[in-house]
Amino acid sequence: MNFDFSEWLNLALRWLHLTAGIAWIGSSFYFVWLDNHLKPPAREPGPDTPSGELWSVHGGGFYHNEKFQVAPGHMPDELHWFKWEAYFTWLSGFSLLVLVYYVGAQSFLIDPAKSDLGPAEAIALGLMALAGGWIFYDLLCRSLPNHPLLLGAVWFAFLVGMAIGLNDLFTARGAYLHIGAMLGTAMVGNVFFVIIPNQRKVVADLVAGRQPDPALGYAAKQRSVHNNYMTLPVLFIMISHHYPMTYGAQRPWLVLALLGLTGVAVRHVFNLRHRARPTGAAMAVAAALALVSVTYVSLERTGGGPAPGAPRLAFADVQPIFARHCVSCHSDHPTNPAFTAPPLGVHLDSYDHARAVAERIRKVAVDAEVMPLGNLTGMTREERQKLGDWIAQGTPR
Repeated sequence: MNFDFSEWLNLALRWLHLTAGIAWIGSSFYFVWLDNHLKPPAREPGPDTPSGELWSVHGGGFYHNEKFQVAPGHMPDELHWFKWEAYFTWLSGFSLLVLVYYVGAQSFLIDPAKSDLGPAEAIALGLMALAGGWIFYDLLCRSLPNHPLLLGAVWFAFLVGMAIGLNDLFTARGAYLHIGAMLGTAMVGNVFFVIIPNQRKVVADLVAGRQPDPALGYAAKQRSVHNNYMTLPVLFIMISHHYPMTYGAQRPWLVLALLGLTGVAVRHVFNLRHRARPTGAAMAVAAALALVSVTYVSLERTGGGPAPGAPRLAFADVQPIFARHCVSCHSDHPTNPAFTAPPLGVHLDSYDHARAVAERIRKVAVDAEVMPLGNLTGMTREERQKLGDWIAQGTPR
């Protein structure tokens, strides 16, 4: 019986991460939508009058939501806390980071062509980036509580700087995932260190008969809005490793910045729409950012045909390249200790197998240059060009 514990653990953590993330993001999107749709109550103001209310219909029933800006007049018998969705999303995501990028640092995190890092050094730098990102962001929020645009601009500039720095140290995929982990850490830090503690203080004041401090609710609301805008960039990073034209670009940090801003702009369109405000300008900005991103990545790779003067190639001319750089992972029985089966089910140990995935080879090994992982086998630019020429010539046998 061949039981691959690490693969099953990877699957379980990804499933948990996806499930918890859906729950967290779903509640975040819903409550922002709810806030943006609240209307002043029709009844006369009084000590227990909410600041806003909303009637909605779903699942065959009617719902009546009320919001108290600071706190209700008395403590309800039951109070639901939205926190575990965030905590389990971060815990499962961090566990995946450890399992894939830290346990497999030599294959997935370290790029020997960029830096001479050992696994312990690379892991330490990754953990420092997560902790340092949260500390910087938290200090920024406390320093600029009443300047949201300036706060957002400084935080974005910091993340871009970190993306550039991490890309100089790690594989492009590793750099992307660490920026995503930094954003996720800031988001869950908002919940754990600010939103929930502030709400607990408000509850304690209600129980003790004291008037809660409105500043507590304001700070929690500010961090909740930040989380709302950071969600789409995080989701992009989560799926980006399936699309090597993003992290495999010549300046992957620029693609990350452009598509991250696109996500923020798209989220802003929805927030404006929920408040019944004009969305034309925001939609134009989101569309322009998306167009610039796609155009940049497309123009960066101007090839597509064989190099001028390239000789006619046969599989026998490129088979040694596959044998030297690919077959250790992409075969029935990989010799690379990081894999017990060919990654993604891709075999490259025969002509028929290589021909079937030629376009994928061109994308990840020739254009994006992200395979082999970490370029541990030292594939040269000349070898990549040779593979590209063979594919451009129609993969002749």
